[in-house]
Amino acid sequence: MQNSIVIIYLSAVLLVGILAGRKITGLKEYAVAGKSFGAMVIFATLSASFIGGGFSMGNAEKVFLIGIANIVALWGFSLKEVLVALFIAPRMKHYPDAISVGDIMEPHYGKGARIFSGLFGVVLCAGILGAQVGAMGYIFNLFLGIDRTSGILIGCGIVIAYATIGGMRSVIWTDVMQFIVLSVGIPLTLFYGIQFAGGWESMIQRIPPTHLQLPSSPGAITALVSLFLTFVLGETLVPPYVQRLLIGRTDQDVVKGTLFSGLFSIPFFAVTGLIGIVALSLDPGINPNLALPFVVQASLHPVLQGIVIAAIISIIMSSADSFLNGAAIAFSNDLVAPLRRTPLAPSAELFLARATTLIVGVAAVVFALSIESVLDILIYAYNFWAPTVVVPLGAAILGFRATKSRFIGGASAGIATALLWNSVFQAPYGIDGLVMGCFANLAVFFMIPAGGENGEGRARSGG
Repeated sequence: MQNSIVIIYLSAVLLVGILAGRKITGLKEYAVAGKSFGAMVIFATLSASFIGGGFSMGNAEKVFLIGIANIVALWGFSLKEVLVALFIAPRMKHYPDAISVGDIMEPHYGKGARIFSGLFGVVLCAGILGAQVGAMGYIFNLFLGIDRTSGILIGCGIVIAYATIGGMRSVIWTDVMQFIVLSVGIPLTLFYGIQFAGGWESMIQRIPPTHLQLPSSPGAITALVSLFLTFVLGETLVPPYVQRLLIGRTDQDVVKGTLFSGLFSIPFFAVTGLIGIVALSLDPGINPNLALPFVVQASLHPVLQGIVIAAIISIIMSSADSFLNGAAIAFSNDLVAPLRRTPLAPSAELFLARATTLIVGVAAVVFALSIESVLDILIYAYNFWAPTVVVPLGAAILGFRATKSRFIGGASAGIATALLWNSVFQAPYGIDGLVMGCFANLAVFFMIPAGGENGEGRARSGG
């Protein structure tokens, strides 16, 4: 029964993705789907994009281990989305022709900044994609009994197929479908899990009281604040999310869709985290990594299990397709395009984007199957994005004076501080180098005088 439901669901995803991606004619449509979507579609695709394995199964695992403090830390991401909706999204109207981070960076900081952000964007997206690919095989093996290799080939083959053919339009419509399934299936898991555990009162009597309390010691509070700030900064304005700020019909659609997504994440992170509490109350001896799957298998009817398994697969696929598309656009538009002496023809641009999507997807599968340690190296690039790109990108969009010297000085200070803080000083006080790198970038960026450079700055910031 479970397998049949999942097969039907995966077939529907593939069909929707291929049909949605027909008649793509150019790179702009492939990258931002013609800027034709309303607030609710933006809300659904953005939410589906950021709800990956870490914000679902990873959250349940961490709450199983340390308690609800991890939910509070994840709300840093929620705050970030709300802030982006209020301050960044309304200003995206100043970039009507942009389809990538590099298109925003170049008018302010020059071609070098576009290439820099494109390179880091490719590595960041490829790393996160690789992690999702690995999780795909794990989920197929755990729930459906399919070996890891076959699971990766099936799940990722579907994602690569529709993302290559239809680009952002296919990604968005499959995201909408996946969002509906996961937003129903995951809360059902918590509801039936609590019932299976004998109700909330019975459940909380079997867990340590500290799991439902926030830390009180100074060191633990500092660590929680650092983790909260890491989630505020870590995924700010990464390529797939910037692309979602560029797909709206109107400015208000973008603002509302982003705001709804940030608000939705608050209860959703609580739901996935509390599933970890349910698992702890049922069996404190299980592997914490299996907290969410354990509750699914222990408390749900086989038919509901099929729906929830489809929801968990949706979580992985919706992140994978977004970061796959983000990597392809960053490579073709921010690396290849600025390095060419003559622009590519529209048909050649589209072919390059599709070819890059296919190559990056296949490469992620190969890495996940054979060289898992490489994925850890790629994921490490996550810590380079926020300390280098977020401050100058955000400053430019918000209308602050942007110059090449500010970009170079801030990015250099950010990456140096992050590396020293984590590698040499071993992250004292439990504060992550990503946070310190961002503050160092911010400080140096605004310490450098803004005058004396022409041709950059407020070119399209509207300030």
